Amino acid sequence: MNVMDVIGPVMVGPSSSHTAGAVRIGKVSRRLLGENVAAAHIGLYGSFLATGRGHGTDKAIIAGLLGMDVDDMAIPDAFDIARSIGMTFDFYDVDLGEDAHPNSAKLELTGVNGKELEIVASSIGGGRIVIQELDHLTANFSGDYPTLIVHNLDQPGHVSEVTSMLAHKTVNIATMQLYRSGRGGYAVMVLECDQEVPAEALNWLKKLEGVLKVTYLSLLEDIADDRIDRKGDSHD
Repeated sequence: MNVMDVIGPVMVGPSSSHTAGAVRIGKVSRRLLGENVAAAHIGLYGSFLATGRGHGTDKAIIAGLLGMDVDDMAIPDAFDIARSIGMTFDFYDVDLGEDAHPNSAKLELTGVNGKELEIVASSIGGGRIVIQELDHLTANFSGDYPTLIVHNLDQPGHVSEVTSMLAHKTVNIATMQLYRSGRGGYAVMVLECDQEVPAEALNWLKKLEGVLKVTYLSLLEDIADDRIDRKGDSHD
């Protein structure tokens, strides 16, 4: 346990789960998409649905998708800012099943360059989150580490190719999880790393036979959204 588990994050209130966690879900999702968000279709589940709007969960998710941090004083204005730059968004009631965490959301995102990503994520308290699903396949990572997600055909050799590449680039693996839809079907590797994965290594992975998609969460400086005037003029 650390101090964040006791006092929670420095944030715009009122709730670390419904507000700070929701901002982080939006921001991590934006980074996974890898480009600025043009459209977002967002399903709210459980407590996020029942009480989240009163706690500003909807605005917090949009704020994260705009690249805001949990302590950004512009979070309450997130809807207006998003609309002012032409970002479209809507919310709906989603059923994620009785085993889903009560503070959960499903995000279907389209980027300004056409990239698409679907994410199911949960806010688990103290501003912490877990990404539960990525593009319809199981995942389980926090967004606290540089994270490499590789979608591939379930064939021999892919795991060793990825881990060997990371070793060659002197990237240490903190955690690794493997999932598959069924034998010989689709598989996903989720690797949380202690160092950033170089761009040339990601490009190499994308060209491997049998690799369907490579998604990467970088913790370096976020993508700037030049559609937003951070002086406050964009949503007047």
